[in-house]
Amino acid sequence: MTDCSVVFVAFEENENLGIRYMAALLSNAGYRIVMIDFRRENSEILNELISINPLVVGFSVIFDNHINGFKKLIEYLREEGVKCHFTAGGHLASLRPDDLFRHIPSLDSLVRFEGENTILELVEHIYSGNEWHHIIGISYKKQETVVHNPLRKLEPDLDRFPYPVRSEPKEYALDKRYTTLLAGRGCVYQCSFCDIRKFYNQVPGPVKRVRNPEKVAEEMEYMHMENGASVFLFQDDDFPVRCRDNPSWVRQFCHSLAQRDLSGRIMWKINCRPDEIVPESFELMKQHGLFRVYLGIDDGTDLGLLSMNKKLRVADHLKGIQVLKTLGIHIDFGFLLFQPQTTFLTLEENLSFLESICEDGYMPITFMKMMPYMETAVENELKSSGRLIGDPGFYDYDFFEESLNHFHTFIMNCFNPWFNNHNGLSNLSKWASNYLAVFSFFNRNHPGMQRISVELRERVAASNRFLVTTVKELSGIFKSGRYLLDKDTQLEEYRRTIEEKHASALIDIQGILEKIELYSLTRNFFLF
Repeated sequence: MTDCSVVFVAFEENENLGIRYMAALLSNAGYRIVMIDFRRENSEILNELISINPLVVGFSVIFDNHINGFKKLIEYLREEGVKCHFTAGGHLASLRPDDLFRHIPSLDSLVRFEGENTILELVEHIYSGNEWHHIIGISYKKQETVVHNPLRKLEPDLDRFPYPVRSEPKEYALDKRYTTLLAGRGCVYQCSFCDIRKFYNQVPGPVKRVRNPEKVAEEMEYMHMENGASVFLFQDDDFPVRCRDNPSWVRQFCHSLAQRDLSGRIMWKINCRPDEIVPESFELMKQHGLFRVYLGIDDGTDLGLLSMNKKLRVADHLKGIQVLKTLGIHIDFGFLLFQPQTTFLTLEENLSFLESICEDGYMPITFMKMMPYMETAVENELKSSGRLIGDPGFYDYDFFEESLNHFHTFIMNCFNPWFNNHNGLSNLSKWASNYLAVFSFFNRNHPGMQRISVELRERVAASNRFLVTTVKELSGIFKSGRYLLDKDTQLEEYRRTIEEKHASALIDIQGILEKIELYSLTRNFFLF
């Protein structure tokens, strides 16, 4: 163990596993690791760095829209006398290193793409006082020129890395604690709005690597036995439901869970594509703890899916969703109602699709705008057509119809608390669903909770109907141009109605949450 510390400053809504894998290698090499949440006050971060006196500070710039926040923080730290080596990593550092250095010139280096072995070598050279500028996988400034060293190959065997450094598992629901983990990295698909494939395509090595299923189960056993985690949230962009190198991956994984006596003791959530959902494998996974699936649905028309290069059809969505509903597996999904090519016609078609899959209240409706993330086909298309507006990290675009711009602004302002507030209706409905899932899993579908589940579905279905009806009505008002004639009265009435409906629905959902909590206490909810 050395007397030197390495500090990571990262956004950690959930644990940042990319940073925490790097921290694990450094910790194994004897360095003291400190994790600081980027959302803390700059003065608090400064005081902690002064008390630690680190050898290196690594900044995880993984979200474009945080670039100004990191810039202000780093400039502030330098102005206040922090002189140690500053490095940064993430998608912006990897894909747009020149832009990041131009925006934050106080950085000493960038760790590009997969950073475990690179950061370890960088820290060891700085600690020993050796020249570090030759290290592969980094970029640095030499006077006014940015130098890009050769890129480091991707690690082919992810199980060679130690388990990531983790904090104490937090409560998920009903005293059950959760943690995050990975079964693999990368994605073989090339959706037009996503930069994951671009990220892994730049570096020598396979664009997708999958861990040994037995090693994944072993990590889950360790976290369950040593840290008390009962809920596991896989962070894979695409869980290896369909593993090209090992078609029996899911079966081996479930078998290993059973061998370790974890089936029935832990529950887990994955991300995957609708066309990967096969009844037999998902029934098997449910038997061994799968309770929730996140689907990147994104569009409800065949033409829209084609323009996104999703390699999917609406029929694939419907089939996959129906399988999950039949098996009783909970669903989350992403949906891009607003896209660069959106018109009022495509918007209405997509609203009708959302209505069809959510009318039963199985999941709350949610949607957002497709953003032009760096190095994506969407960004390139908008740039080439002269439609890309804003600054790096905050790029945006206007729609073809001015009335659609006004419609989008009005809708997202009205429903922002509904969709995006921590205690908004969408989030609260999902938490009620999580509570139900946890109670039902550990109490094997107790009849009392089944009645509450029906009540939740009815409340969510009513909210979904209101949302679709309201957005369709407003679409007609903006499409016709009537909003320009009467915007101070009619639109304000809609705004008030949405606020009132949101407040009323929140009371209903909060009441359901309280019922679940009370029921779990009175029924002596058993904790593993």
